[in-house]
Amino acid sequence: MEVARFILRRLLQAIPLLLGISLLSFLLINLAPGDPLARQRLDPTVSSETIRQFEIQFGFVDPETGERTSWLWQYGVWLKNIVTDFNFGHSFSTRQPVWSVIWDRTLATLWLSGCAMLIGLGIALPLGIYSAVRQYRWQDVSCSFFAFIGLSLPNVFLALLVLMFAAKTEILPLGGMRSLDYFERSAGGKILDLLWHVTGPALVLGTATMAVYMRQMRGNLLDVLESDYVRTARAKGLGESAVVAKHGVRNAVNPVITLFGFTLSDILSGSILVENVLQWPGLGRTVVEALVSKDLYLVMASVIMSSVLLIVGNLIADLLLAWSDPRIRLR
Repeated sequence: MEVARFILRRLLQAIPLLLGISLLSFLLINLAPGDPLARQRLDPTVSSETIRQFEIQFGFVDPETGERTSWLWQYGVWLKNIVTDFNFGHSFSTRQPVWSVIWDRTLATLWLSGCAMLIGLGIALPLGIYSAVRQYRWQDVSCSFFAFIGLSLPNVFLALLVLMFAAKTEILPLGGMRSLDYFERSAGGKILDLLWHVTGPALVLGTATMAVYMRQMRGNLLDVLESDYVRTARAKGLGESAVVAKHGVRNAVNPVITLFGFTLSDILSGSILVENVLQWPGLGRTVVEALVSKDLYLVMASVIMSSVLLIVGNLIADLLLAWSDPRIRLR
């Protein structure tokens, strides 16, 4: 019951946050030069009646006077359509409802972010523990060396290296999320195809995550192993492996869990460039394409979905932290 109240309270707190993000984003987009319907007006296949319908439907003009409305009025119409009809608007560049476009892109970004987190955590935590118990030995120095390389290399540079590797060896695909014959494959073949396509982008995004988590886990575990209760456990004759596993790792992992929400934000921000370089059909690539074409409602939906993912990521991090450490209460 306490967990349910905590989740409900955090979700209610997210509402004004999302309203503030959407209002500021709408203002900034409207301050940029250009008209969301400019391409539609230049397209001979789009009739003037259709453009007029869009202008009235989304509040660009006053239906009675025909004068252009303010950005705040347009924001209110957009917000009303979401609340009443769950209508995020129309994508003028793709000529589809925004939700049908953004849903597939959101799933692609979730898939990529999840794989990047699994790669980062799956490699970083064991290496951080191994590096801490081998402090100042060649194994520790080697792990730290590769961690610093991962922290130093920009995601764009790594993405270009992966792209060049894929072009030279054909071991990895050059882009996309699926093969052309994806829907003709069996269930197992579809899963393997998705894993094959996500490997390159996930490795790029997971490299920096791996480096951060490895250094964090190493430092936390070294601090915990110097605590009094760990010395007491050793004095009682407990083996070193048991000391590290039962007393060291469990307490050292808490700050790492706290980093989960921040790491998700880093992955989402890094995915904007990586998705464009490696042609991954996710939210990051959608934002860039929508900004270039001034697709107002597609930009807004992408920003809102990215914000929701960050809020949910931080909520999950807090729940995991409370689950791993009984001393922490959800308030």
